[in-house]
Amino acid sequence: MVEDATRGDGVQHSISQTSFASNGSVTPAGLVRPAAARGALPAVIVVHGAWGADAHIRDVADRIAAAGYLALVPDLYAHGDGRPAELAADRVGALKRLADSLPPGGLVDPEVRAHALATLPETERGRIEESLAAVRSTVEAPDSFVAQLRGAVAHLRDHPDCNGQIGALGFSMGGRLAGLLACGEPDLHAAVVFYGTAPPAGRVGRIASPLLGLYGGKDTRITASVPPFAEAMERAGKRFDHHVYRGAPHGFFNDTRPRYRVRAARDAWARTLAFLVEHLG
Repeated sequence: MVEDATRGDGVQHSISQTSFASNGSVTPAGLVRPAAARGALPAVIVVHGAWGADAHIRDVADRIAAAGYLALVPDLYAHGDGRPAELAADRVGALKRLADSLPPGGLVDPEVRAHALATLPETERGRIEESLAAVRSTVEAPDSFVAQLRGAVAHLRDHPDCNGQIGALGFSMGGRLAGLLACGEPDLHAAVVFYGTAPPAGRVGRIASPLLGLYGGKDTRITASVPPFAEAMERAGKRFDHHVYRGAPHGFFNDTRPRYRVRAARDAWARTLAFLVEHLG
């Protein structure tokens, strides 16, 4: 089913639901394109982070479509009939609200997390702990997600609305996945990594597409991986543009959360669009 939706800025999009096969299962996805556009367009896979394909990710897809691209938003947590219970949208949303109520890094600090959970009813506490364990297990095992994303590339490659130019844009875990997808996916033409761990230096030789990395200066756990990766890319003669925003935290682009930093987000988006124009046309 295809439906038209109008954004707050007046841009009208065609939004449809699709799916694609990978690793023996089916991944559902949303497909967004500017309704007024004619003919095939370059496409961008919008890769969600640990919070799933939430309102922020769907808004990014709208922005991508408004810039003149076909935007595909896979729900990597869903297979066939839907998500497992512990990764259902409402439960992941409750986990995200808990994270937002804690100091930076509080969700992964056992003492801080335990103190916050102790204030909740036992049933709610158990559900949040189950969802946290499920999210952690997915973050720590990215290879199955990369296989799903390769299925997304194949889906777009054969889609009549795509002109064959395909990029990926990901946030946090999704940024890491976008970088890993670039390792060995010949049909990917550009990848944008928002505060995601860089691919291992040993995989640099397999990267065929240019990469753009955008990072927060306070996000030292992530930014520590950037210099060695940049050096490896330079030695291999491969394109890696990157920028670190001084004073910005992890997740600075997400305008639905307290970590949002408007100046860093504005500049990062301008760099993203310029990079996509350069490499996807």
